[in-house]
Amino acid sequence: MLGSIDLPDCVYSKEPTFISPISPTPNHTLYLSNLDDQMFLRFSIKYLYIFTKSINLEKLKYSLSRVLVDYYPLAGRLLKCPQNNHKLQVDCNGKGAIFAEAFLDLSADELLVVSNKPDKSWRKLLYKDEAQSFLDIPPLVVQVTNLRCGGMILCTAINHCLCDGIGTAQFLHAWAHYTVDPTVSLSIKPFHSRDVLKPHDPTQITSIHPAFTKIPLDDQNPQFDLNLHQYLQSQPVTPTSITFSESQILHLKRQCSPSVKSTSFEVLASHTWRCWVKSLDLPSSVNVKLLFSVNIRKTVKPELPQGYYGNGFVLGCAEAPVKQVVNGNLQDTVKLVQHAKSELTNDTVKSIVDLLEDKTVKTDLSTSLVISQWSRLSLEEVNFGEGKPIQMGPLTSDIYCLFLPSLGEIDGIRVLVSVPENVVKKFEYYMKELWEVNDVNGDIIKGHLQYENQKMISA
Repeated sequence: MLGSIDLPDCVYSKEPTFISPISPTPNHTLYLSNLDDQMFLRFSIKYLYIFTKSINLEKLKYSLSRVLVDYYPLAGRLLKCPQNNHKLQVDCNGKGAIFAEAFLDLSADELLVVSNKPDKSWRKLLYKDEAQSFLDIPPLVVQVTNLRCGGMILCTAINHCLCDGIGTAQFLHAWAHYTVDPTVSLSIKPFHSRDVLKPHDPTQITSIHPAFTKIPLDDQNPQFDLNLHQYLQSQPVTPTSITFSESQILHLKRQCSPSVKSTSFEVLASHTWRCWVKSLDLPSSVNVKLLFSVNIRKTVKPELPQGYYGNGFVLGCAEAPVKQVVNGNLQDTVKLVQHAKSELTNDTVKSIVDLLEDKTVKTDLSTSLVISQWSRLSLEEVNFGEGKPIQMGPLTSDIYCLFLPSLGEIDGIRVLVSVPENVVKKFEYYMKELWEVNDVNGDIIKGHLQYENQKMISA
């Protein structure tokens, strides 16, 4: 078994190749919406899958070339608009996706033991393109790593400017579909056009949404004296992974009922935010924010077409002073999250799209926890013909928080986030101490709050 989470180097049998669409695809420039090309999203979503059985590499290459006919922008390249240096577009030129093949002298079971808390060394499971800039990296990079046991690791990097979480899941399922049977067309075709989210001309901004801020012209502006985001990025951080079972989530909901009815996401996001804020020991008067992705495909009017795989989400923003988040009840925090969601109407979304025409506007990360929900995207259901994965998640952990599916636990959610090394124990303590569950005959017997009356002893 692995004595450490550091992985050995992968062995590459050949140089990576480019996989292009198997047949001719449209050659044009694809407009990206203001939701697509935000600075906040100029990175690749990196997925890690572990399978107990490998798939023939030539079969995977063929099905990838087949699916890239449907998703041809992923075979193109990002570039700046000639008329606007701050705006991105996609040159749909069919140059192809990077496909790397490797071998790792480990078994799937050995990897499973340590995969809940990915380490930086796991980055070697995805081929690194030595491009000069973000724009020069192909929108899709794939590495398939065969394992000693006959299993395989599949890692993909999908440019976030082209797809959101729903869109990436849609693409991965389509690729798996063609791997199983390349002769059957997709039941849901990708919808490429982003014109449905074009801003008004002239823009119609009803308000400055709290998830955004103007880039300060003066670095000495007191408003930006506390930049928690920069502080966290400068610190050595450690991944934490805490799984909440369905019964534990139900217990959290019972802390709010009967006065507040909440979804699993609302109550777990509220709980995680409170624990994160409390563990960081921030000044009580500081205003903190919880930013979370909200799907707006059915919110906007007219609704986004079926198969829309671009960024069809905006950030909900709950905000309050530290003292209110830490000392208030869980149900009070849930109300803040619910209010933030209710604010995202059709008019608000259209106003945000217009607001982002102003390139001095950016996502306010200064004192924010960002949560992205991967637990309801069916990412764990991707099946290339040899069974579902025994593990899926991000390739590495970050200061952004992910809600992941807990494989093997129906309706369980795994909370993954990296926090400074010196607050790991406190954060995990607060996350777990809100509930105590005795499972007798499948029923929750009791749950109680303890941490408010105990003094945390930091190791």
